[in-house]
Amino acid sequence: MSLPRPFSHLRGEQERMADAQRAEAVARQLAGRVSSIATTFVDHSGAARVKVVPLSGLARAARSGLGFSPVIDAFMSDGSIDPASPLDRPDGDLRLVPDRFHQDGAVYACCQRSFARAQVAAGLSKGISALMAFEVEWMVGRPGDGHDGDHFEPAFGGTGYGLSRVTGAADYVRDVLTALEAAGVRLEQIHPEYGPSQFEVSVAAQDPVSAADTCVLVKFIIGAVTARHGLRASFAPAVFSDNVGNGGHLHASFACDGQSLLSGGNGRHGLTETGESIVAGLLEALPALLAIGAPSPASYLRLQPSRWAGVYQVWGAENREAALRFITASPFEPAAANVELKCFDLSANPYLLTGAVMAVALASADRHARLPEEVTGDPAAPGHPLAGRATRLPVGLAAAVAALEASDDLRKAAGEQLISTFAASRRAEIGLASGQSDEVVMARARWLA
Repeated sequence: MSLPRPFSHLRGEQERMADAQRAEAVARQLAGRVSSIATTFVDHSGAARVKVVPLSGLARAARSGLGFSPVIDAFMSDGSIDPASPLDRPDGDLRLVPDRFHQDGAVYACCQRSFARAQVAAGLSKGISALMAFEVEWMVGRPGDGHDGDHFEPAFGGTGYGLSRVTGAADYVRDVLTALEAAGVRLEQIHPEYGPSQFEVSVAAQDPVSAADTCVLVKFIIGAVTARHGLRASFAPAVFSDNVGNGGHLHASFACDGQSLLSGGNGRHGLTETGESIVAGLLEALPALLAIGAPSPASYLRLQPSRWAGVYQVWGAENREAALRFITASPFEPAAANVELKCFDLSANPYLLTGAVMAVALASADRHARLPEEVTGDPAAPGHPLAGRATRLPVGLAAAVAALEASDDLRKAAGEQLISTFAASRRAEIGLASGQSDEVVMARARWLA
């Protein structure tokens, strides 16, 4: 459970007592309805790690934190520990509250959530704020055949975007919606997606840290509801080799002193000068951001042309083949202007990703950068002016990791320890997939949360 506080590099006694008081208030609200609380963080592998405390112990956990070894960020997607990781050692302990701190209260340098909070604070110090939201896509499979990972049997029929799928899955869809709303998630919609037995949930935009919190919560609830129906939810970027995968598109808007930077200006589609510089910076940084937003070998099986996955380093208004889709303001929603980063998926650590996007935006805000010409249509389509010439994003994780390590902006914002340990974890995943067929890579990632 998130207990938000202003960012500080040191958690002192005053902060600990304030967290305990908030936790006591939460416990009173939940008394009689909830017996225990799952406390989570997301590690370098993208997995949500957890310790469960009884509701009666929530205040103590909020005050003192829960112990976690730093080795957790050396875990790989298969549950083993990367022996080459600098974090693979028995020493040390951290306190989770829900950010991770050292025993003396100092922020842990590899805490992804603290990194995101620090970028939000850095933005506010310049008058720049952001709202973000993750789209959550998943496919629902039947148990039995799919439990060993080598097969997926769609649980529901019906066509993509079709009423027939919602009708056939009416009880399931109702229970997902009910559970999300009961948890306080501000839902915008749920709909059947293009893939077999695939759905998507859209939620309201929030500050970047809360957006990441909500992403973790939404995935947890969907997985739990799906299991109660005797089914399994796959959030994997690639489920089939011959179809679309599951995206985790990130929407982001930016404002300065409360005024939108992406609308109301004199630039293309109403961009302000600062807003265009931010969007241009994000577009330029996409190869590096891809290592964070598409951090699994299976991610690159999803990133195929002509599947609306955003594999080309181009931008365009409402262009779903562009890696950066610009969504313009409208008379119906004048404040709706935002960018959708389509090349990301749900194997990402959402805190590391929102923090990285915010860091790039802040670094780009004052550079007066200009966007290149926007692209319409599918650059891979025969006869398109850019066919065979459009810049492709990295086609493998190794190239994306190299771009991340070469990014001065992200290295400065995140710090050497966070970047180097994350890069080491990605190289360990590359090693796991080395020499394996696409089918094996997909099967290994199919049921990861």
